[in-house]
Amino acid sequence: MTDVSIPPQPWMGASATRAVMTALEAAGGSDCARFVGGCVRNALLGRPVDDIDIATTLTPDQVMQALTDAGVRWAPTGVEHGTVTAIAEGLPYEITTLRRDVSTDGRRAVVAFSQDWAEDARRRDFRLNALYMDGEGRVFDPLGHGVSDAKAGRIVFVGDPITRIREDYLRILRFFRFQAWYGRGEPDPAAVAACKALKGMLSGRSAERTSKELLKLLAAEDPRAAVALMRDTGVLAAILPEAAPERFNALVEIETGKLYENDPELRLAALLPQDAGEAIRVAERLRLSNAQRDRLAAALASEPRIVAWLSPRAVRRAVYRLGVRATHDRIKLAWAAAPQAKLAGQWRKLLALAESWSPPEFPLTGDDVIAAGLPKGPLVGRALKEVEDWWVDEDFPIDRTLALAQLKRVTLGLGEA
Repeated sequence: MTDVSIPPQPWMGASATRAVMTALEAAGGSDCARFVGGCVRNALLGRPVDDIDIATTLTPDQVMQALTDAGVRWAPTGVEHGTVTAIAEGLPYEITTLRRDVSTDGRRAVVAFSQDWAEDARRRDFRLNALYMDGEGRVFDPLGHGVSDAKAGRIVFVGDPITRIREDYLRILRFFRFQAWYGRGEPDPAAVAACKALKGMLSGRSAERTSKELLKLLAAEDPRAAVALMRDTGVLAAILPEAAPERFNALVEIETGKLYENDPELRLAALLPQDAGEAIRVAERLRLSNAQRDRLAAALASEPRIVAWLSPRAVRRAVYRLGVRATHDRIKLAWAAAPQAKLAGQWRKLLALAESWSPPEFPLTGDDVIAAGLPKGPLVGRALKEVEDWWVDEDFPIDRTLALAQLKRVTLGLGEA
């Protein structure tokens, strides 16, 4: 069923895209390959397109041969499920053969390849994702609801929601993610009921996929309604029992003023208690990267205490000790925890100072300590630490002679000790 046509998009006419589509069409004809899913949905809505997926009637072996014949690189990223990734001009294009599910256990599916576009559409998650488009911009909506759902902001499962979720339990989180990004108005009651009924099945699912879905949800411009719905259905507690949305809601309110970038990792931190140890445990449970774990822990440490009336000197001290990002995170979270409107200007000043000040380099080295008379050994590090603490407390004086004078006093004290 062809519902609408989309004006040519830059990504559709790009040489890399045309190279892939031409290779497939040379092997299977002009109607063997269509764009599918998110790129079609976003093009329809006038939103940016990041990933370009293609559906085809060609089998994976035929796809690989077609790309080889056309001189296009490829990788067998999921051949058992019908997926080959073409790499043209350094860009990936995921190409998947039309298919139907033979069996599934909620994690993995056994599929059979198909030539039927409607059959392929019926195995997809939401109706607004069951859309296909040819190279001329003609949109195909085999189920008859995808275009209208996309335009109305309705997130509706294909067919029976319980059945769709049982095929892959992480579709529960995908429902809330799509609700955050594309949903408008009241959420679909059948979808909400199914997610609530099956929330217990999220336990034991892939931690990496869970955290990926959660962070994508939190990256939406305003995910507060979706997170509230997750809380009300018990889904939030099923994946993040530590979550408390109050500070999170205030942080999103701060960010939606367009002065600051939406930050999914910081929003995750805002959902958690102010406890670095708890942050590390959550990060490990969700299998976050080491960098993400360390960021959460630094953001949720309790010291130094951040308040709206922090002095410029204290901000510089925090930046030197914690780093720019951690100080920025701590200020934002403190602001969200005490979001009185009358203090907004002060919080903004703290953020501006933290982001604009570049910490100087400590002017002394171990050689300076040895030259001052201390022998090599642990006392050298101790002396450097004491002088550095003085230097930070004095607000980073640039005159090296002052630091050397302080080093002399420290070394005398240590020598006497």
